[in-house]
Amino acid sequence: MSERPLPKPAGTWRLGRVGGVDLLVKPSIVLMGVVLVILFAPRFDDRSDSNPYALAAAFVLALYVSVFVHELAHVFAARQFGMRVQSVTLHLLGGETLIEGESRTPWQELWISISGPLTSLGIGLSARSLSGSFEGVTSDILWSVGYVNILVAIFNMLPGLPLDGGRVFRALVWQVTGREETGVRISAWIGRAAAIGIVVFALLNRGDSQLGVNIAIALIVAWFLWQGASDALRNASRSSRINMLVARSIVDTQQPPPEGAPTLSADLHGSALLRAMAAQPADVYALTDVDGTVIGSLTARAVDDAYRASR
Repeated sequence: MSERPLPKPAGTWRLGRVGGVDLLVKPSIVLMGVVLVILFAPRFDDRSDSNPYALAAAFVLALYVSVFVHELAHVFAARQFGMRVQSVTLHLLGGETLIEGESRTPWQELWISISGPLTSLGIGLSARSLSGSFEGVTSDILWSVGYVNILVAIFNMLPGLPLDGGRVFRALVWQVTGREETGVRISAWIGRAAAIGIVVFALLNRGDSQLGVNIAIALIVAWFLWQGASDALRNASRSSRINMLVARSIVDTQQPPPEGAPTLSADLHGSALLRAMAAQPADVYALTDVDGTVIGSLTARAVDDAYRASR
């Protein structure tokens, strides 16, 4: 039986479901589509008798389909590890795949992250190759789609969050250091540096006839990168505090648990502890040792207090 669709997030339109996953779009994608049509129409002006804006619109539509396929690659990679995917959202600067939970190993994180850019690269190379088999408008559109997809793949592999390359870099640092948080913090700061670099590059490229448009786009991309990197830094701090939660150190050994209280292992810690508590919501839990012996009570309030105290 297929899963029922989740409530639609505010500010999005639901287009349907693909493979049991909600396909959502944000209204901002329409704005970016119009901007891209305006930018690319002049490139088709002298290459065909057809309306250049219609050709540019066809190119933009093909580009958005490519972005969707890029996100589907993340979906399939996550499902290989048994992770549930809630939705794919297309927005102003591309797409976002909402995956429940977090990668349990650096390998999982690396494969899920790199699958998208590899797919974009494959689309780009295929489209460029096919463009030589056609003539006129079809060839031009295929060549443009290929060119942009290759650029998207390269840009996405920059080692800064929230880009896919930032997640790949985080996975590599996680593998080397054994600390996921270290990888998050380094790649998030690289993401912030990339945001600044994009704006500086646009400002220095004064010879371009579309300087104003380029700067506007650069500012939008930079804002996206900066916000994503900042969110990653905040989440890294939160994850660090969660990882400090250890059930055995929070238990009240002097207070026996009430009759019928849900049981939890004293060896639980971090996000595993929170997931176990969420699976059996209660105010008080019976904490058990490896041999099943009850060693005391663990209260939800005590876990909250321990989380706040770790700041």
